[in-house]
Amino acid sequence: MSITFTPSSGPGISLPHASCSAATMAYVAALEGDLREMPGALDGLLVVSVEQAVAAPYCSARLADAGERVIKVERPEGDFARGYDGYVHGLSTYFVWLNRGKQSVTLDFKRPEDSALLQRLIGKADVLIQNLAPGAADRAGFGSAAMRARHKKLITVDVSGYGDHGPYKNRRAYDLLVQAESGLASITGTEHAPGRVGISATDIGTGMYAHAAVLEALLARQKTGEGRAIKVSLFSSMAEWMTVPLLAMDYSSYEWPRLGLTHPFIAPYGVYPSADQVPVLISIQNDREFERLCHNVIDRPGLKKDPDYATGMARNARRDATNKIVGESFARLPFAELATRLDAAQIAWARVSDVAALSKHPQLRRTHFKSPKGDVSIPALAAAYDGEPPSLGAVPELGQHTDQVRREFAA
Repeated sequence: MSITFTPSSGPGISLPHASCSAATMAYVAALEGDLREMPGALDGLLVVSVEQAVAAPYCSARLADAGERVIKVERPEGDFARGYDGYVHGLSTYFVWLNRGKQSVTLDFKRPEDSALLQRLIGKADVLIQNLAPGAADRAGFGSAAMRARHKKLITVDVSGYGDHGPYKNRRAYDLLVQAESGLASITGTEHAPGRVGISATDIGTGMYAHAAVLEALLARQKTGEGRAIKVSLFSSMAEWMTVPLLAMDYSSYEWPRLGLTHPFIAPYGVYPSADQVPVLISIQNDREFERLCHNVIDRPGLKKDPDYATGMARNARRDATNKIVGESFARLPFAELATRLDAAQIAWARVSDVAALSKHPQLRRTHFKSPKGDVSIPALAAAYDGEPPSLGAVPELGQHTDQVRREFAA
């Protein structure tokens, strides 16, 4: 038996019926109409991801970027992230970003034939990811413990709100709720009120942890021949991110303050407007940098020898006075001259920009991919390497690959 695929351009490709082979890369590339110039690091591997929202889709998107074939299993009504907004050609921003390069298959687990198809997919998979509500995967018959018992080489990834232990294990969770519960919101914002990190940091961080754990499990499987059961939660991810404030509290009862664009331990570290009201953020991390700032930027060469400002701890102890000195000096210089001085002194600085400025930023690298409504341009993947693909895989329509996958994985 063979299957023929016809890409958007070029001849069709006929492949043997195989779920995990060297031909998988060609299969996926042809299906998406975007042949890679070089093979991905994870070509030939299969991911089945029963996913929604952000955290799990982030993990599987990165695996797809590296060449894994990712079959995204959606409910008949689709991943609810498809309906978050319509800002990208009428499609959801989060969905187009996190579902590039995947195949969409719609299944209703209450139907025996769909449940059986999912089991066949998992039986051929290298990685199974799920982030359904607590207990939903077990009730649907594909819980990680049962699947790992049946398929020893399978790597399972359970993404949850609070993990599978403790009094919160059955509680639903979303990004902002965990920002609040983990204490992240308590140290974000200003002195007036807690704040939300403006992006879905909890979801994205959890997806990054899951992705890294899958790569480790794939390496371990090469040595042991066995898969691994990975569990990662939104709460555990943010708890790890909160380690430094937590250490300060546990060992010294230090309560991390909300300081906006500044730092509780370091001064000067903050926003100081130039004479023409450009907001400039600087960070002085050590005494050598402070000496260069004094000599070459703020014209206070003797300040470094003043014991009140000679060390980082001294400057931070009188942060208001430190900030006043730097602020008054910056306010006398137009932005262009201030930027020149800061660069010459090798002082780390940034202009406080908005999203519109990011869109036109000279340092911004971009990549692109196709969507059902048109091409999409996004920031390039953070980790660059020689031979990285010039574009990413396409965003699937809901259920676009259901019929194909049903035929390919027929009983």
